[in-house]
Parts: sequence; C-alpha cells; structure tokens
Amino acid sequence: MAPGIPAAMERPHFIGIGGAGMSGIAKILTRRGAEVAGSDSKESATAEALRALGATVHIGHAADHLADDATCVVVSSAIRADNPELVRAGELSIPVVHRSDALASLMQGLRSIAVAGTHGKTTTTSMLAVALTELGLDPSYAIGGDLAGPGTNATHGEGAIFVAEADESDRSFQKYDPEVAIVLNVELDHHANYASMDEIYDSFETFTGKIVPDGTLVISADQSGAVELTRRVRDLSALKVVTYGESETADVRVHKITPRGLTSEVTVVLNGKYLTFTVSVPGRHYALNAVAALAAGVALGIPAHNLASALGKYTGVKRRLQLKGEAAGVQVIDSYAHHPTEMTADLEAMRGAATDARILVVFQPHLFSRTQELGTEMGQALALADASVVLDIYPAREDPIPGITSTLIIEAAKAAGADVTAVHDKATVPGVIAGMAKPGDLVLTMGAGDVTDLGPQILDHLSS
Repeated sequence: MAPGIPAAMERPHFIGIGGAGMSGIAKILTRRGAEVAGSDSKESATAEALRALGATVHIGHAADHLADDATCVVVSSAIRADNPELVRAGELSIPVVHRSDALASLMQGLRSIAVAGTHGKTTTTSMLAVALTELGLDPSYAIGGDLAGPGTNATHGEGAIFVAEADESDRSFQKYDPEVAIVLNVELDHHANYASMDEIYDSFETFTGKIVPDGTLVISADQSGAVELTRRVRDLSALKVVTYGESETADVRVHKITPRGLTSEVTVVLNGKYLTFTVSVPGRHYALNAVAALAAGVALGIPAHNLASALGKYTGVKRRLQLKGEAAGVQVIDSYAHHPTEMTADLEAMRGAATDARILVVFQPHLFSRTQELGTEMGQALALADASVVLDIYPAREDPIPGITSTLIIEAAKAAGADVTAVHDKATVPGVIAGMAKPGDLVLTMGAGDVTDLGPQILDHLSS
C-alpha cells in the first residue's frame, strides 16, 4: 500500500490547479482521499477531470474561493504575490506550500525515480510509468503531460514505486530524495532563474546530492553538459553512477538505433549482453530517452528483458509529436518543442520518419527571456523546415522585455536560409497554412503555449 495523506494535505487549496504539474498532484491527493479544492484562470478539460474525481474547482481567482478550513495553499513559481487567494491565505495564517514540497511529501516512503534534464523529462517519465504499469507494478506517477494511452498526467498506484518528473526551472527538483535519479542533459535555459551554466551545474549538483545513500544516478554519456556534471559528482560517496548512450564508455551502451517509419528499433549492450527492443515513437532522442528509462528500471532491480519489452508499449504523450489528424492528404502534428535543441530534435525526427514530405512549421516562441537568449538558435532550427510561420511570443508568466519580439527569430531564420513568414494574428494562421499546404505535407504546430489549439483549426480549414 502507498502512504496516506500528509496532515498538511488533508484539505489543500491549489492556486492554478489546472496546470500540468499542479493538476497531477491534485489528482493523486483526491485518489488518496483528500478534500481537494482550487482555482484556475479558465475552464478546461483538466478542470472537468478533477471535478469528476471529487475536487472543487473554481474558475477565476477570488479571495472567497479559499475555504477558511483549508490545511494549506499550494502554489507554483508562476503564482504572483498579489493573487487574491494567496493574499487571503496570509490573512488566515494558512500555510503556503510550493508545488515541489507537496509532491515531495507524496513520494515519502516509496521507491522514487526522479527524471531531470533540460529536455525529455516528460517523455522519459512517461515511458517509465507505462512500462512499470505494463509489468503489473502499479506505480504512482506525476508527469508534465498527459499520456496518450491513459490520458492522464498522474495517478495514485498501490505499488511501491513513484515516478516523478523533476523540474529544474525554478530549482524545485532540489526538494526530492530519489532512490534513482535520471539526468538526460544539462543545458542553459530558464534564463529568468539562471544567469550562467555554472549556476545550472550547481543546481544539478544539489539535485544529485539528494539521491539517497546507495542510490543511483543514471546520466547521459553523450551530452556535453551531462558529461561535465558526471565529472563533478563522481566523487560523491555512496552514489552509484550509471552512464548510458552511444559513447563507447557508456555503462549501458547504445549499439544501434534503426529508424522504422514512426518507430525505432534499439539495440543496447547491458552487462556484456545485447538487448534489442522497439520504441514506438520516432526519433533518435526518443530512443535515447527509452534507454535512460531502461537503465533506471534496472537500477531498481527490474529484469532488463522484461522492462525492454514493456517500454515498447509506450505510444506517446500529448503534445510530443502527437498526430492531431489528417485532412486533404496533410498530416497535422503537435510538438511541445520550445528550446532550440528540442526544435532541432523534433524536426530531425520528422525528416527521418517521412523523408519525402515537406515540413511546414507554425512556431510560437515561449517566454521573452528565452527568446532574448536563444532566439538566434531558434531561427537556425527553423531552417530545418521547408517553410515556417512564426507567431508573436507567448508570455506565460513573464512581462515583456523591451525590444524582444519574434522578429529576432525571424531574422535569424532568414539569415540561415529559411523560408519564414511572420503572422501576428493567430486567428489567421489556419487559413495561411491551408493556402500553403499540399497533399503529402506534414504541418507541425510547435511551442509550449496555446499554439496547440491551432491543430484542429488547421484541419478544419484543410477539410473545407
């Protein structure tokens, strides 16, 4: 049996309960029997799903949404200090708990796997959740995206394992004490919170330092930032380090990745033996994520051949190269990629899976700070597409930065030889794409904001 409800979580109130991370914790708590309430800025399928589980979800933020008997208020780093419910919590002396602390409390007493890295966290966490469930281990999990099969981002299982996506963006992953930690890659991102790679390394070192005694760090042997982190933490006492990747020095070495349309066949060398399994999503980066998941499961004592077979049951996460549909001979695919490395990886995956197709991208930059620091690289990544439409920056939690617009990306893309068009009115995009697309083309809606809403609208225009 999994642990029960921490006392502070018996009647929690979530501000921003519809968010990917917040909703997952709320779902687990409702399934454990907590009286969950919260608010979100707009109605959503997530809000409805939470209500169906028994949670109270208010739309909009108001002081009277917070019940006087709430045992805590759960917030993320995106919640501003002047939020009326947060202000009311202070007036009532109700404890305020960060999302990461709430999640950490749910992981206590379980064998936990925390998946970290600048890219690939959601996919790798999902792969583990699906594989462990397939093996009958009934894990609990909390993920930053909805699994394509179960259609949820979190569940409370009765088994002994908890798999969690560990977010480095605000250093919240430093709150966890995992038995196994995965670090997929280490790159500079989240520029509002990190000023340099040294700060990034320090943060990841703190995270790896929280692994329990005799625990295991599974880390890439290929990516330069991960290699440097490995060098820095090798001397930590009572920590087993297992490297994976295509490097000849990797402990779990990738012998071969063979693309097979929208899937891949992966052969690894583990403990001197060859093991081949299928990854049911396209792209080298997803194949490597599966190898990281394999290494982590083996570190928990799960037989490698069983785990490898179960990993083949993973069919994707919403917004991670998710096929939205096809109309007029054009496939529309949704990509969450918003960092240049992710953009490049997804575009290369599409090239490998559909070598004869034209690739059209609708890209929405995410965050002013990220665009300021990485806009040139974003534009260079778009040169991998046959043509792109670039929208205005999706601000999310940030205020505008003077002089920083999507023009920075567009100019870099054109300098790299890309065919790119600026579109400022999002509502006109479906018509623009319908006019560009031809039978056999692939259209990618790309970004972490509301660009995802355009997929069905593009399909409707193509059908008309």
